[in-house]
Amino acid sequence: MRRPIVAGNWKMNKTASEAASFVAELKPLLGAECSACDVVLCPPFTSLGAVHAGLEGSAIGLGAQNMHWESDGAYTGDVSPAMILTSGCTYVILGHSERRQYAFETDEQVNRKLAAALVAGLTPIVCVGESLEEREAEQVEEVVVGQVRAGLEGIDGTQAADIVLAYEPVWAIGTGRTATAAQAEEVHALIRKFLVGRFGGEVAEQMRIQYGGSVKPDNAVELFSQKNIDGGLIGGAALDAESFAAIVKAANA
Repeated sequence: MRRPIVAGNWKMNKTASEAASFVAELKPLLGAECSACDVVLCPPFTSLGAVHAGLEGSAIGLGAQNMHWESDGAYTGDVSPAMILTSGCTYVILGHSERRQYAFETDEQVNRKLAAALVAGLTPIVCVGESLEEREAEQVEEVVVGQVRAGLEGIDGTQAADIVLAYEPVWAIGTGRTATAAQAEEVHALIRKFLVGRFGGEVAEQMRIQYGGSVKPDNAVELFSQKNIDGGLIGGAALDAESFAAIVKAANA
């Protein structure tokens, strides 16, 4: 059985003091829920220190929302793998659709970041997903599997099990629209099928694939009960401690 993973992507929300207050509220709500599910918080870079301090003594992991593939250099506004490691991170989100859309990140760049994250010992959460136009044009498999293939270029089976994939249909992120459990499972199954062909059945069955896209407490149980959905990458609902805790509990249902 794959261990579920629920990660909260705060995006550009919460100051350091707000982040610290959130962590203080969340920890008692989760209780023993982290024993059967990996829980990760991904705050903005400016709040990593405050969240790391607040999580001390808990089983909740810390992740960054992005990173550069180089270890140092003239890359104004970017951070390196070592920088986020020294902030207490063990996870990093890569290739989120908002990075692809607003920062024009390419599959090749995501692949370079993935390789650097693995070398650094970080657990990468690699995001893939199609737009509404691509779904309506029946290009879901072409787009999503194409992103997975390009993102995993050069990765071997010994590395693959340490990678988390996150399927996030772009049309469902922050829109209130959610893929039905059947729609989400269909794409997760396509990804799993590709992974079997790429790495073999044993490795493919170990790799975790999250679902992200307007996940809420009232739809989380149905989504997470699907065969190939191994938890969620949560956006808006991760900004409220009670809501996020309820989603974590759904992953353990």
